[in-house]
Amino acid sequence: MNKVQLGMSQKEATRIGLGTWAIGGSGWGGTDKQESIQTIQTALDKGINFIDTAPAYGQGLSEEIIGEAIQQSPVNREDLILATKAGINWNNRGTFRDSRPERLEEELEESFRRLGTDYIDLYQIHWPDDEIDLKETAAQVKEFYDSGKILAVGVSNFTPEQMDEWRKYAPLHTSQMQLNLLQRSLSDWFDYCRERDIVTISWGSLAHGMLTGKYTKETNFPDDDLRSSIELFQGYRYPNYIDAVSELERFANERDRDLVQLSIRWLLDSEPGTDIALWGARKPEQLEGLEGARDWSLTKEELRNIDNLLERHVIDLNQGSLREYGPPMKSEV
Repeated sequence: MNKVQLGMSQKEATRIGLGTWAIGGSGWGGTDKQESIQTIQTALDKGINFIDTAPAYGQGLSEEIIGEAIQQSPVNREDLILATKAGINWNNRGTFRDSRPERLEEELEESFRRLGTDYIDLYQIHWPDDEIDLKETAAQVKEFYDSGKILAVGVSNFTPEQMDEWRKYAPLHTSQMQLNLLQRSLSDWFDYCRERDIVTISWGSLAHGMLTGKYTKETNFPDDDLRSSIELFQGYRYPNYIDAVSELERFANERDRDLVQLSIRWLLDSEPGTDIALWGARKPEQLEGLEGARDWSLTKEELRNIDNLLERHVIDLNQGSLREYGPPMKSEV
């Protein structure tokens, strides 16, 4: 599998990584621990070496499950790239942003414990915290980096302006942002990173399952499923997305590929595209076809045809924002 170097660690990450948001269970209807462990081991067996997680995924559950899976795996720790995040806190009132230096120190130690490791390959600030001086947050993460506790520094969901500010006080090796065939509102952010040699990581690569082709216009989501409140799955636009996905599936099948393989390939081959596409999964069967997403590329003509196809159904692929995803500020809880 093709790889990309992260920071100054000399370690290379596979361009397809395992996303473990759903393994945390929260917002995804719960989780099955053993099935999740099998999913992680299946990803490793298929050649993935990059695993992305966060304490916020199930209030530590995702990290704990990954730690157990690694302990049970024959893969050496030094051959893995563990990426986790910080800057989120929670109490009985809910989850909120919290990037205070003392909170980051606490989170790092907890991540070490849950993941069963004494260093993190990539440490990312999960969401920008407008109530904390960015300089303080960046300085604390730089201290982790300088001490060898983390091997690369990243941010997640930061605007270009926030990344500019961050880079005044600490190195920035990666930026994780939302991108997929149907949600492209952050394309300019990917351009910004490419121009500055910041490795990009895409979350929501499969549009929360819409790009698997398993949903219909009649699909309903329970209240504890985050898709019940995301604009992508609501209102008059939803049927149009379903029609677009059906055409994408036919486009993929004509090339002896499936929809998921096409969606991942688009992320890796398009402009701005992404350096690492996260393939979210919590069941082993959700990784079927992974091999078929590697070792081929979409041509420029095919990329244009895909856009033309989508534009017949979706008026503005750049519509949308991150507001419906991010947790509130501490003062709002």
